[in-house]
Amino acid sequence: MPTTIDSTSETDLSAGVRTWIEQNWDPQLTVGAWWRRLADAGLAYPMWPAGVGGRGASAAAARAITEQLAAAGVIAPPVGHVAATLAAPTILDHGTAEQIDRFLPPIARGEAAWCQLFSEPGSGSDLASVGTRAVRDGDEWVVTGQKVWNSGADSAQMGLLLARTDLDAPKHRGITYFLLDMEQPGVEVRPLRQMNGLSSFCEVFISEARVRDDCVLGELNGGWRVAQSTLAHERASVSGRSASGLAQARSGVTSGDLVLTAADVIERSRRARTGGIGGAAVPTQLMIDLAREFGLVGDAVIRQELARYYIQNKVNGWTMRRVAAARGRLTGADGSMSKLATSRICQRSRDLAFSILGASTMLAGQDAPMGGDIQRVGLGSPGIRIGGGTDEVQLNVLGERGLGLPREPADDRDTPYRDLRVGTQR
Repeated sequence: MPTTIDSTSETDLSAGVRTWIEQNWDPQLTVGAWWRRLADAGLAYPMWPAGVGGRGASAAAARAITEQLAAAGVIAPPVGHVAATLAAPTILDHGTAEQIDRFLPPIARGEAAWCQLFSEPGSGSDLASVGTRAVRDGDEWVVTGQKVWNSGADSAQMGLLLARTDLDAPKHRGITYFLLDMEQPGVEVRPLRQMNGLSSFCEVFISEARVRDDCVLGELNGGWRVAQSTLAHERASVSGRSASGLAQARSGVTSGDLVLTAADVIERSRRARTGGIGGAAVPTQLMIDLAREFGLVGDAVIRQELARYYIQNKVNGWTMRRVAAARGRLTGADGSMSKLATSRICQRSRDLAFSILGASTMLAGQDAPMGGDIQRVGLGSPGIRIGGGTDEVQLNVLGERGLGLPREPADDRDTPYRDLRVGTQR
């Protein structure tokens, strides 16, 4: 590996990464082999510590590395559903050295996909009212309960689980954060069909599943504090965008792409890009092209809305770069600000695209423009306003943490959980 890959100069760093890619990238490598090379070189997630897939790099250096990987058109570092965006950062925030060494390398190598097991039926936005129980049995915990709206749970090997471990404590102080093995008896996952035809979410039924003591993240009954870290990372990840040019592959030993060649995954990614819209909003240039195709670029109202959409996307992109450079310390509520902006971009994307399509919006499938992709993205847009915390929750966080406003009044903060009528206890 060239020594300049560790240079503090962004120019030298970029040159070092380019040289490393020339020496190590081969489209005939399996995805697993490529991901191992990235992790061993500390290029999978450069801001992570050395030895677990990173090199302790700054945000600017990490961005420079990602830009070089994207320019080369290689396979992107593994994401693993929420493994890289939620699990790894939360473990780095609150995990022991043993937990970091145990769980992060498989994420960096693409061997493990993770899901988030927070929301429950009946709890709504009151996350602290979770009723899933965890009861100690020797050096293990026995977990029983139900979770819902769990992205990628049907192909995840591990789960970030909130469960109640003390019924006599107030609802915020009797929760423990567990790292749950999803591939064990007692964990049943059922995909949910959404109105846009996809099954991005699942419901998870847990019946006496077991978690070892060394898979408790943070302190016993201190799970609410750990969960706040995960939620902050989630808000940032919902608003984030992957670098253009990187082909995405699926993590997981049993359900991932580890044994496929990089060339096969790149071809699959190319077909997906040419055949549909990725993400939850129509790209700006595609929206302009759509208006041109329907003869509406001269319409004063559509032109004004296109300008607003373009500006909204540009400003959000610049803000995200400022947030990344500040390492999440720009306002005190950076994640919520980003999440709100993304929700509104997705809503404007839906409204503007449907206005351009007009009556064609009522069509579906191959009869619709772009094979129904506009409808699929538009119908999925309300989910962005809910997943990762509703817009209303984000506004509360912005007010309290960003602007220093008083917290919302609540009369149940000091009441033992067993005395509350919350969630599924109602």
